[in-house]
Amino acid sequence: MSEMATVWTVIVLAGVVTYAARGSFMLIAGRLEALPESMRQVLRMIPAAALAALVAPVILRDEAGELALLGPRALAGALALVVAFRFRSILLTILVGLAAVAGFTALLG
Repeated sequence: MSEMATVWTVIVLAGVVTYAARGSFMLIAGRLEALPESMRQVLRMIPAAALAALVAPVILRDEAGELALLGPRALAGALALVVAFRFRSILLTILVGLAAVAGFTALLG
């Protein structure tokens, strides 16, 4: 098999696996009402946990990949977190976060 055929085979198989995973969830979606309340609460937290897992490394590491707890992005993220919990406004959180990143980057480099 040529290299290009291998690439396309992997792409097609990845698409089939992704479609099957999503399709299998749709098949069991009707049964979710029968889950205990504690399990339903855990399932509701999965999107937030996934987002945190994607955002935290970007915020807490500098360009070299080193941990930067007092770097501009970490400080801006902490400020955005405070705004999010205090005001419960997504738009305000985004605007404060963007302004904080720009400000802290200008101040701290």
